[in-house]
Amino acid sequence: MVEVLKEIPSKIAGFRVTGTVTRQDYEKIILPATEEKLRETGEINFLLLVDTDISKFTFGAWMQDAFLGLKHFSKWRKAAIITDSEPAIKFTDGFSAVAPGEFKGFKKEDYEAALLWVAS
Repeated sequence: MVEVLKEIPSKIAGFRVTGTVTRQDYEKIILPATEEKLRETGEINFLLLVDTDISKFTFGAWMQDAFLGLKHFSKWRKAAIITDSEPAIKFTDGFSAVAPGEFKGFKKEDYEAALLWVAS
């Protein structure tokens, strides 16, 4: 399940995921909201608070996540993934080496720092 974060700076596409995350969650919520921010600002500043186990992302969700990244490949500015999964944090940090923009993983306890980083 995906919830759009409301109490964040308007230039950020921010989401909180809980429970099982599906392809439909990406297609109906994450992709449209992210594309709206892109139209408004000309770039993508993205924040994803993962309040579920990474294993709860369906294969379709992972495919839509990859599609989102590739569809607007050159428009990414900053993306913060907030999770307590060390492998996900390391993957996110490493992704900056191969993609435009900056990608950074944060622990849940560092939510405020992640929000400030994406907004800066």
